Parts: sequence; C-alpha cells; structure tokens
Amino acid sequence: MTTAVPAIRNAVRTWLEKFEAGDTVLVAVSGGADSLALAYALSVEAEKLAITVIGVTVDHQLQAASSSQAQKVVDQLAKFGLTCVVKKVTVDIKEGLEASARKARYQAIEEVAKVENAVAVFLGHTKDDQAETVLLGLARGSGTRSLSGMAHHNGKYVRPLLEITRIQSEEFCTEMGLDYWNDPHNQDSQFARVRVRNEALPVLEKTIGPGISDALARSAHLLRDDADALDHWAQQEVIHLELHDLDCSHLESLPRAIRTRILRSAIYAAGAPSGSVSADHVSAVEALISGWNGQGALNLPGGVKVERISGRLSLSPHRP
Repeated sequence: MTTAVPAIRNAVRTWLEKFEAGDTVLVAVSGGADSLALAYALSVEAEKLAITVIGVTVDHQLQAASSSQAQKVVDQLAKFGLTCVVKKVTVDIKEGLEASARKARYQAIEEVAKVENAVAVFLGHTKDDQAETVLLGLARGSGTRSLSGMAHHNGKYVRPLLEITRIQSEEFCTEMGLDYWNDPHNQDSQFARVRVRNEALPVLEKTIGPGISDALARSAHLLRDDADALDHWAQQEVIHLELHDLDCSHLESLPRAIRTRILRSAIYAAGAPSGSVSADHVSAVEALISGWNGQGALNLPGGVKVERISGRLSLSPHRP
C-alpha cells in the first residue's frame, strides 16, 4: 500500500466537511486517473456525512469513441454506487480547440449542477495541472492573478487534489482496482499544455533539478495570497469612486498594481464585454495618468471611450 489512498481520502474529506448533511454535490469525471480517484474517494467519504454525490461526464463528441468512453465512466461509477449524468455537447471552435472545449464543458457542468440543485462541483485538478498552468502563464506574460493558478475553491467549484500529484492519482486507482482512461488528447503535441507536460517540464527537471512542479505549485499559492490582497485593496478603493469620472491625481498617488485594477474595473463598468480587456488596453489607459502628454481619446472593446479632461479620467459607454 502507498500513501496515495489516505492522502486523497483525507484531501476529499477536508472539503466535504464544509458542507451539510442532505447536500448534493457533483463530481466531474472524464475517466482519467485524477477524476476517477476523486469520484471514488467522494463516494466513500460522502456516505459518512450523508451527502449525495452525482457524477457528470461531458461527451465533447470530438473523438470517434467518445460515446463509448462516456458509457464506460457511467459503468465504472455505478460499481461504487454513484449515478452519473452524461452530457453531450457540440464544441463551437472559436478560440482554439482547448479553450472552446473547456468553455463547452463548463457550460454543460453548470447546467447539470442547476438541474441537480448541487451546492458544489468537485474537479480533479492536481498539483501537476497547477504547475502546468503557472508555466503557461509565465510563457504568456500573464499577471499575478493568472500566475496564481487555480484556486482550491472558486464559487461552486472545489479542487481538493491540488496538493496531490498525478502519480498519486494513478497509484490510488491501481490500489482500488479502477481502470482509468488515458485520453489521446493528452499526448497530442498540438496543444500547448501537452507540450509543457511532456517536453518543457521534463527538460526543466533535468537541467535545473527535481522539484520544479512542486516549486511552481508553491509559487502559485504564494501569488494567490498576493493577488487576493491587491484585489481587496483595489476593491476598497472602488467602493468610494465614481468609475465613470476618476481623479487622475488620486489614481497617480496609488501603487500601479492598485491603479490598473481600478482601471480594469472602470472599463468593464463602462460596458466592455467580459474578458475583452487586455493588458495592452489597461496600459494605454494607465498612460493617460502616469504618462500624460496630451494623448487623445481611446476607443476600447464594447465601444467604451476613455479620455482625460481637465485632470479627470472620463469613461463613457458606447452610444449607438
């Protein structure tokens, strides 16, 4: 016996104990080792707490045998007492296959959670996933929030395995006699995450030394604390501001990390579509404050217009 079984069961129990008897929670299961180990551990620990666990597997219909794999998940979960909902989706590829599939998957999970009146959705992301996320963020030049990786708890989503490795998940499945699936997409080098997993991280482990994944995951934890503190400070400022009419001298007196967060909030408050504001957009607006030399108005996503007038920053929504 390895330490994998008690480690995963303890991790799951810690989060389940935050809910109440009679609650229903979902667990998203692809059939891979991580999600299958999570589902099994939940089935054991939830019974003691009188919490109902329902599985959900999303059939993206991107592979020829996707429906049979979904049925295999249903059959596996049934062996240890869990019912499983199969949700078929059609992936509208607009932002690349990975991002589009992820968007469709989360939308499907949200729909099932609403139907089942679930108070939480458990996801099987591990420490290895966290390390990959941080390394991808570094490569893209992302900010503190992105580099802080995935949260253990975000809204209704719970990730109890972020301190567990992929190897531990596989060991858990082997010890429990669970037949886990290796998704072919996880070996497809057209995906950036696969290249990070199979090429970049092994090279870093070899050239810098072992423990890179642990270090990246630890950095994510520390950066999340920093990002939470900065977000809270910025939000306390936002409460006392009129976001459509900002005093440039006051903003200039604030640390840039706080100022840019306020500006991002102001741009969205003026009507920019969710997720449309980039770092370049924020930097251009920030320059109206810290690098003012008579620049003209800026036109941002959603038709938001930003201009500096008499020492104040004016943000106006699109007017058709």
